[in-house]
Amino acid sequence: METAWMWIGFNLLVLVLLALDLGVLHRKGREIGVREALMLSLGYVVLALAFGAGVYHFLGPQAGTEYITGYLIEKSLSVDNIFVFVLVFLHFSVPRDCQHKVLFWGILGALAMRALLILAGAAIIESFHWVIYVFGAFLVFTGIKMLATVGQEPNLEENRINRFMRRHFRVTKGFEGSSFIVRRDGVSYITPLLIVLVLIEFTDVVFALDSIPAIFAITTDPFIVYTSNVFAILGLRALYFALVGIIHRFHYLKYGLSLVLVVVGGKMIVNAWFGEKIVPTETALLITSGIITASMLFSMFKTRAEPTEEQLKEAARWWVPGSPPKAEPASREKNGASEP
Repeated sequence: METAWMWIGFNLLVLVLLALDLGVLHRKGREIGVREALMLSLGYVVLALAFGAGVYHFLGPQAGTEYITGYLIEKSLSVDNIFVFVLVFLHFSVPRDCQHKVLFWGILGALAMRALLILAGAAIIESFHWVIYVFGAFLVFTGIKMLATVGQEPNLEENRINRFMRRHFRVTKGFEGSSFIVRRDGVSYITPLLIVLVLIEFTDVVFALDSIPAIFAITTDPFIVYTSNVFAILGLRALYFALVGIIHRFHYLKYGLSLVLVVVGGKMIVNAWFGEKIVPTETALLITSGIITASMLFSMFKTRAEPTEEQLKEAARWWVPGSPPKAEPASREKNGASEP
């Protein structure tokens, strides 16, 4: 399955899409409207499904089902990143016309890092079968941890990446247009925009440690794992601009995403234990689709009215790697009252 022409052809397609995005559609770094973002996001979905039809036709029904299941899981889990994008951009007050540049370079870096992680993961699983149990247990643990952090608001001011960069680099007080690095009087400074970029890259690496094992629970074919991951990531930036204004309406999707990790991790452990597909790929596709659809419909139903202040706050509560939870106001007042 892993023929050279498939790898070369797919990566050429990715390069064309990136060149079209950066060099034609958004070469001036302008703001992206909701309508345009929706059309771009839909375009990436259609392209991903068309590629899946090609996989089904040329590589067979099993490969096609594995690709579609993997893409659905990766696309669903990529919403994690969107919640983090919203939190980070709000905290650092990133101008909307700079957000496109951060997301473009962030996603470009994510593609490179995920390719390395996928190749490494495939090699490890092939050499050490017992690692499957580790991956499965890690997914279950992460899903439970994410469930526990749905209501927590992260303290980005105390984020480890933010504190490390401010401690070791000269940082400008504010943004310098869309620049990541500037020079003043012969001295280089980084801007808060670079901190945002590094924080987003770090977050994607952490989330990739969840999503990549999740798709390895569906298939160990590196080509299927890689292509489904790439298509999910390519449409992520457009999906962010399409959903950022209504992100509060997807609060309960966080629970669904957490449950998907638990289910997929359980599938990986069960199949590895019995040495055969006790839980087939088709079943995993059905369960995953059901969980995601139900959580989205429930979210839309619960938030159908004008959003309350509490609902808007809930949208800003999610796990951001490296960030401790923000103390509750009541807790802070209590601690402050006890001080001499």
